[in-house]
Amino acid sequence: MIEKDRRASPPPVAGLRHVALYVGDLEACERFYVELLGMRVEWRPDPDNVYLTSGCDNLALHRTEAPPAAAGQRLDHIGFILRTPEEVDAWHDFLVAHGVPVKAAPRTHRDGARSFYCQDPAGNTVQMIYHEPIAHKCAG
Repeated sequence: MIEKDRRASPPPVAGLRHVALYVGDLEACERFYVELLGMRVEWRPDPDNVYLTSGCDNLALHRTEAPPAAAGQRLDHIGFILRTPEEVDAWHDFLVAHGVPVKAAPRTHRDGARSFYCQDPAGNTVQMIYHEPIAHKCAG
């Protein structure tokens, strides 16, 4: 347990808005996030790096030759917030139609959230999720 300092703590974080992933096939991953998920390129500093955004976030893709296990990858998954539970099912059908591997079909969780898991071309697990407390704050 983290021991609390007697000084006042700073304000809470404003949220998770940046994720960086090592990927083997940068071009395939860029197509997945841009063409299928609707993100756009924000910055391409060089041929081995691209930064994507959906408006209020940033996803960095960094080309690597090392397999994720060798790089010490510990990421379980990243999640994209959706505006309604119905959008979860629509995204599932859309991604399946585009040949995206789905790890788990859409389901409603005990807290009322609804989601499913799929994989990007680098094998990273991506969750498409409706979670009411943040759906309208973060999903525009």
